[in-house]
Amino acid sequence: MDLRYPLGKLQVPKKVTLENIEEWLKEIETYTIRLRETVDSLSDEELSRTYRDGSWTVRQLVHHIADSQLNMYQRLKLALTDENPTVPAFDQEKWAIQPDTKLPIESSIKMLEGINERIVSLGYSLTEEQLDRAFTHQKNGKITVATKVAKLAWHEEHHLAHIKIALSK
Repeated sequence: MDLRYPLGKLQVPKKVTLENIEEWLKEIETYTIRLRETVDSLSDEELSRTYRDGSWTVRQLVHHIADSQLNMYQRLKLALTDENPTVPAFDQEKWAIQPDTKLPIESSIKMLEGINERIVSLGYSLTEEQLDRAFTHQKNGKITVATKVAKLAWHEEHHLAHIKIALSK
């Protein structure tokens, strides 16, 4: 198994349906419960573990998940409200070492609870037509609403798998 992608890389169906969206939203809806079950009672030593040499710690992963969902949620909203807006990339490595990543992970879990609630609410209101709306990422090019919802779900699960690998060591 490639520890960088324990679930494999993001796979999005050629034609995304509202049923696909609903499946992904169900994952997002229950994510913070599953994350809490995994990280709530961890010691400082456990929060400092990594899933591979040179990777982020469990603490950094939890903060990264919140940072990333925040950025992706904003991109989703922009795609739905603007005509193909261009969005900047964010430097994940620099975000991962900012002073706020030393805070207890509870702050990021609370943030995720709110962001995910908003993502799910917005997601359930999507129409077939809106799935094809898009934004242009500075580095990755055109990304549709459908692909962004898929990534919102996959990304959280991807990092939960990293956390579980780190804790199994």
